[in-house]
Amino acid sequence: MPKRSSKREDVNQTAHRTLLEAIGERPKTPAVPVSDASEKNPAAVALGRLGGLKGGKARAKSLTKKQRSALARKAARKRWKSA
Repeated sequence: MPKRSSKREDVNQTAHRTLLEAIGERPKTPAVPVSDASEKNPAAVALGRLGGLKGGKARAKSLTKKQRSALARKAARKRWKSA
């Protein structure tokens, strides 16, 4: 799942961009600012990804069957409540 930026457009920015697209003009700036990938330390990125890849499996391994079942039940309730 792609990570989402915490910087979102406000209503006025969205309306302006939609208007420009409707009349066939391109917005001068992207909808959401794109960060420069060269600013990140590649070693830190690799280390963070490594931890992220093993995190879910490690957590699942440490939970009991009863705890996993309770978490799944809670998640299902939240999903169905919002629908």
